[in-house]
Amino acid sequence: LLQKRAAKAESSAAKLRQENAQLQAELRNSRLEKEELRAGQAGLAAARRNAEVALQHLLQVTASSRASIRQLLSGAESLQLVADLLKSIDRISEVSEHGQ
Repeated sequence: LLQKRAAKAESSAAKLRQENAQLQAELRNSRLEKEELRAGQAGLAAARRNAEVALQHLLQVTASSRASIRQLLSGAESLQLVADLLKSIDRISEVSEHGQ
């Protein structure tokens, strides 16, 4: 009877040691996953910050480009006005030459 109890206790102890080893392995795996998730979240946060910085630069470049385009259009309008004035001067000169 005592030997049966001892054998049963040994068997139970072996099963508990095996279960303990499995639980320890699961705990290690869970800790590794947790660290990987934290690293992934840190990477995601860095990517978000980089995207925000890129967006701000893009908005600045867009605003600057629009200002440059407005200046170019204004300059083109000024050149067109000068060209129109030169045409008018030519016509006035032609009329004056024909009128004399």
